[in-house]
Amino acid sequence: MSVHPESTKLRSSVDKGLPDEDVEVVAAPSSNVYRPDIDTSGIDERKLMRKVDLRLVPWLALLYLMNFLDRGSIGNARLYGMESDLHITDKQYLIALTVFFFPYSLFEPPSNLALRVLRPSRWLSFIVFIWGIVMTFHGFAHNYGDLIGLRFLLGLAEAGLYPGIVFYLSCWYKRRELGTRVAVFFSSATVAGAFSGLLASAIHNMDGVGGKPGWAWIFILEGLATVLVAIASFWVLQDFPDNAEFLTEAESVFIVRRLQDDMQFSAGGEKFKMAYVRQALTDWKTYIAMGIYMGFDGPLFAFSLFTPTILNELGFKATAANLLSVPVYAWACIMTCVIGFLGDRLGQRGYINLALFGTGLVGYIILIASRNAAVSYFAVYLAAASIYPTIPNSVAWVSSNVEGSYKRSAVLGMAIGFGNLNGAVTSNVYRSKDKPWYSLGHGIVLAYIGIGFFCSLAYMLLLRRENGLRERGARDEVIAGVDNKFADVRNGEYESVEDARRDKGDMWSGFRYTL
Repeated sequence: MSVHPESTKLRSSVDKGLPDEDVEVVAAPSSNVYRPDIDTSGIDERKLMRKVDLRLVPWLALLYLMNFLDRGSIGNARLYGMESDLHITDKQYLIALTVFFFPYSLFEPPSNLALRVLRPSRWLSFIVFIWGIVMTFHGFAHNYGDLIGLRFLLGLAEAGLYPGIVFYLSCWYKRRELGTRVAVFFSSATVAGAFSGLLASAIHNMDGVGGKPGWAWIFILEGLATVLVAIASFWVLQDFPDNAEFLTEAESVFIVRRLQDDMQFSAGGEKFKMAYVRQALTDWKTYIAMGIYMGFDGPLFAFSLFTPTILNELGFKATAANLLSVPVYAWACIMTCVIGFLGDRLGQRGYINLALFGTGLVGYIILIASRNAAVSYFAVYLAAASIYPTIPNSVAWVSSNVEGSYKRSAVLGMAIGFGNLNGAVTSNVYRSKDKPWYSLGHGIVLAYIGIGFFCSLAYMLLLRRENGLRERGARDEVIAGVDNKFADVRNGEYESVEDARRDKGDMWSGFRYTL
């Protein structure tokens, strides 16, 4: 169901099997139109959205590329002697990886709320600047204690970027447009995976320069590059549609109205209420979404942190292992963009999720069973084609089924935070004593993918059931002055449809979930 911003209508009684004479139509007063005094009739929607795309998506993709590059560079540095130089054991290295995930996961929900209040241009730029400084100092670590402290600070600083970008994009695009944009920005993670191997191989040639080993220069140069990008972000990043500086007043109003037409009623601005956070905490969809995110985030971190190591143990030297990871990530990039496009065009994100998780199950079963390097390398491609495209598809799916900007920021923060917390588990599953086939690690990742598959199936079936109940009037609110025999006071009492939909968000009887 689509609701035009200039007129809010109740569902026709015909849809509920009632005779035509019982049809009730309630038109919202013109004051419900966002900025009714602004004429937007002369705006070309396609041209305007291209303008928005070019201003938002490339820079966000760059920020996420730096994020993934910095986070995963420790895996590349490990191949060039970092452990021996810092005098740390394999167990201590795994602990250092684990420490990153606790602040990274726990700080994501409050960071999303901070972004909504403090504005994206300020908050996102600030956290990128801080983690760039922390990454640079990784190159000056001397011992295990230094590494632990720096990984903790890195997790704290990086926490807000991914959920922040996802929420930020959801405040600009319609539900059927979000998947492609998230896929494009997220594909930079796959580019980072490919680029990190090439970059690490090149930077390692600086071994000995300034008395620093090659692995230290990997951290220093990548960290300094991030700092420069963060400084530029203070001027490049925009805020929300209702106050973006690169839009004219009419363009800003047009974007807000089209979002409200897509059931994003809070697009024109929303005052913070703790009730919105409580809605997120008490909504069953939040917790199933957390299971879906668990299903791909656990495998994502295992894959990104250990792909060079796994290839190395399959018989490839350090530089060869880094270079062989490049085509794997290139393939993941292509698949991520293709699935993002198909998700927006087909709209069947639930079925797409099931197909992607299914591909991952096949890939990791092969990895567990294989004792041939070539076959295992092929299975790595299946794993990449499953894990990376699932993320933007799931993000768009979950985001499109949550209305209310503060509720959506809280739900995304909780789901992404919980998903990322599982990185603390999967960063420990590839133990040196299990090499070269790492059956235990692959088995644990397989279990995670199974969780994602069944949570996606449950999410889809329960959303379909809820849509059916709303079609039958079981969720109808009591609206003053409206004669509706299906209305039930237990669903709420409101003066108008507008009041109901703004107060209840996606729980409003006229909201339809996407499957």
